[in-house]
Amino acid sequence: METELQLFKAEFFKALGHPLRIRILELLAEGEKNVNELVTLLGVESSSVSQQLAVLRNKNIVSFTKEGNKVTYALRDPLVADLLFIARKIFNNHLISTINVLEGLKEDAGGG
Repeated sequence: METELQLFKAEFFKALGHPLRIRILELLAEGEKNVNELVTLLGVESSSVSQQLAVLRNKNIVSFTKEGNKVTYALRDPLVADLLFIARKIFNNHLISTINVLEGLKEDAGGG
């Protein structure tokens, strides 16, 4: 039976399930940014950035402040930056493991 926490986690990770959203969060982990800054750093259309920010806002992963026409975004919870760092470490561990397997295969093929 699913608990509220499991449902929250599933929805949270679903919100993280897009490469552009992950990249936006990585940039926001460095500090708050406005939409124009994100568009420039990401090199994608502003409509794409706005669409992904809307998903992150709806899931309460980012917060925003508005001053005139300028909207600035930030991580709602700084622990999201830690989560992204841990995900990077898991990815690196996976790569190291894969490299070791490939090197083992190469040695087996060469030494066979």
